[in-house]
Amino acid sequence: MRQLVARMPRNVGCVIDLHCHVLPGIDDGPATVDESLALVRAAYQAGVRTIVATPHVSWRYRNDDATIETAFRVLTDRLATEDLDIEVLRGAEIAATCIAEIEPGELAKLTLGQSRSLLLEPPFVTVITGFDDIAFSLMREGYEVVIAHPERCPGFHRDTDMLRRLVTAGARTSITAGALSGRFGKTVRRLALEMFDEQLAHSVASDAHDLLGRPPGIASEIEQAGLGGMLGWLTEEVPAAILRGEAMPPRPAGRLAPDKPPGLFARLHRR
Repeated sequence: MRQLVARMPRNVGCVIDLHCHVLPGIDDGPATVDESLALVRAAYQAGVRTIVATPHVSWRYRNDDATIETAFRVLTDRLATEDLDIEVLRGAEIAATCIAEIEPGELAKLTLGQSRSLLLEPPFVTVITGFDDIAFSLMREGYEVVIAHPERCPGFHRDTDMLRRLVTAGARTSITAGALSGRFGKTVRRLALEMFDEQLAHSVASDAHDLLGRPPGIASEIEQAGLGGMLGWLTEEVPAAILRGEAMPPRPAGRLAPDKPPGLFARLHRR
């Protein structure tokens, strides 16, 4: 246990990872249950104590409640034999382009844990006309919408007003931890940090797929980005509120990284 603690940032508590591709064999995450277990162990070492398994539900990965449940049982049955104090919950990352094809009863089974929150993935295109209509429609139906990795969506780089409107209407955002460390490039990192300035960032998740290219770290990336003062809010308080269907907890003051160029979000907005 000393080795595990030594690898964690000093302020880490019980991190909740709302977005993790940890289920075996059903999307671009681990291919086998052994690979899934390795990912869970790495997440535990990084301070994660709750993982929401969020396999893709998309045109490429046509998962549904049945396929997710089968893979979930395979993983949790094996985890029951492991000496790890970590909880895995069911969820999904749903491509917005597929929402219209999912039956209402099926959609209700794809929420994060037992909540009414849906992790909604925007398309990776420069024009995302209609994404806001989809999100607003889901909210009118009583769902809470959590937007997956908006900082990586080219459409939000072009149309920042849409992101503001969605957050104002009650949508929440989940930033990818790797975006804060520059894993997806400087522009994505800068936009992610600007979202904190604009109070458009609510949680940070790993979006982990494997141990090397897309690892499960969260807390260390937050501290490296100069956001250590918001660590508990981003990784525990907000994710817990999302899973419980509760109001957002008060946002603490956060210190941004000193090398963050000022006003990038505003400059993108003016384009």
